[in-house]
Amino acid sequence: MTNSVYAMLSKQAGLMKELNSVANNIANASTAGYRREGYLFSEYVQRLGQDDYSLSQTNVAGRFFDVTPGSFTSTGAPFDVAIEGEGFFLVETPRGERLTRQGSFLMDAEGQLVTHEGFRVLGDGGSPVAIPIDASNITIAQDGTIAADGAPVGKLGLVTAPQTALAREGDNLFRTDEEYQPVEFPKIRQGFLEESNVNAVIEVSRLIEVQRAYELNQQLMKDEDERVKKTVDAMRKL
Repeated sequence: MTNSVYAMLSKQAGLMKELNSVANNIANASTAGYRREGYLFSEYVQRLGQDDYSLSQTNVAGRFFDVTPGSFTSTGAPFDVAIEGEGFFLVETPRGERLTRQGSFLMDAEGQLVTHEGFRVLGDGGSPVAIPIDASNITIAQDGTIAADGAPVGKLGLVTAPQTALAREGDNLFRTDEEYQPVEFPKIRQGFLEESNVNAVIEVSRLIEVQRAYELNQQLMKDEDERVKKTVDAMRKL
């Protein structure tokens, strides 16, 4: 392959990653707590041999998550909670502890607070949150303190981690290899859910833009292939 084809292939690979991320954003435009994602691109310059020539290629510099908060929707459900500002809820999964912004919780048969997937919600001490099954009035204060019929029974813990250390698992879970820190002044609202921060109109426009760029680059590769074939045919006739 020619150097120009290598350059265009690197761009195609980057555009495909961006296309997949935009499509995933659109698919989760109505997923509570979802964080929009995308890729950062940079130029990668490689020296060719011992001469002064170089090849410029597209390099995927990293993946980012938009931390802009989503709007709040009132549900009135006692176990629906939304985070104002920074922070994540901590949940226990079969793969280890994970972070999430989706605060749609339930109480299981044992009285433990869990996600809709059945993952246990962890309190500020790292232990599961247990609520008396026969409690009739559940309140969750702004600092995360949970009270059942007026008596404190636990406290939701919010944690933070560097954005660059987060890796998405599924739609709404994040893992991190770095140590997370507790949020010093948490702000939690009971009876609300944070919506996705995806703007569907913008993402659809972006999808069209990326698709066109991909198709244009694909056509350029075909044109380059034809040019090389014609050049080879012309040399054979000499």
